[in-house]
Amino acid sequence: MVSRWSRMPSLRSMAAFAENLYMARRTFSKAAEKAKPFVNKNSTFSKQDQPKTEFARVEHNPSFQACGSMTFLSKPCSLALSPNSKFWVQEAEYKGISHFFLKLLLYYSKESRSIRNANILYKRILYQVDRSEIYDTFSLEKCFRTAFALLMLHVWLCLSRLKLEGKDGIELGQYLYEHYNRDLELRVASAGVNLLLTTWMKDLEKIFYGNCAAYDAAIRPEAGKDELALVIWRNIFSDEDSPMPKGSDAAAVQALARYTRRECACLALTDKAALFSGNLMFSSLSKSSTQRASSQ
Repeated sequence: MVSRWSRMPSLRSMAAFAENLYMARRTFSKAAEKAKPFVNKNSTFSKQDQPKTEFARVEHNPSFQACGSMTFLSKPCSLALSPNSKFWVQEAEYKGISHFFLKLLLYYSKESRSIRNANILYKRILYQVDRSEIYDTFSLEKCFRTAFALLMLHVWLCLSRLKLEGKDGIELGQYLYEHYNRDLELRVASAGVNLLLTTWMKDLEKIFYGNCAAYDAAIRPEAGKDELALVIWRNIFSDEDSPMPKGSDAAAVQALARYTRRECACLALTDKAALFSGNLMFSSLSKSSTQRASSQ
């Protein structure tokens, strides 16, 4: 049974299993090195479907001031999609006998609608995480371990935003978390882990809770200047708790930290309707968009 993300342990309680979490991450890291990248067929948005309206928004948005590497320093904006976007999703309307039977089967119930909307929102995450642009932009190896870490980061971004909408947001967040767990189980099985699947899922759940608690603490206003970058280094870049590099060697880590802060701010500006329907898109990382933006 999937546990409720809304009951996530506090930072103090997280310290109680820190040692076990460290061992689980080491085991996961070593095994993940041998795993092949996972291709998720549920991510139905293809590269050629990137809407022209979204490219237009990026071209005139100074957030992508790319000069060698992306900086993510300018003013955040809403991630809501335009109704003209090819990515815009509108639920089909059924009439007559079809509507009657669907209503009888609770298709139009609040729970059913929330499950479908959470599925759309999770596909937005998959679209960002499963494409090559994010790995190229931040100099990351496209492998099981890195994909898992980026999934956690983007799921945390959405869950944090949903929490701001109160009870309804927390309920939708639970369905989003369940979609994430089902997808993660497929990825773990695809990596060749079958006999110890239950154990792996429990370990990965602990890692997820630990990462979310660390991100929550690092994003707070009172957090240190480089705390988020340090957390991202440990969760996504680092192997065997290696120390974070300094100066130009940490450019990719600092860029991902700025991207994370900006996406968090952009989600805060995204209206509830777009968030709850899944009609949003994370900031484009395609080279063509960034090059055009840098020339503005």
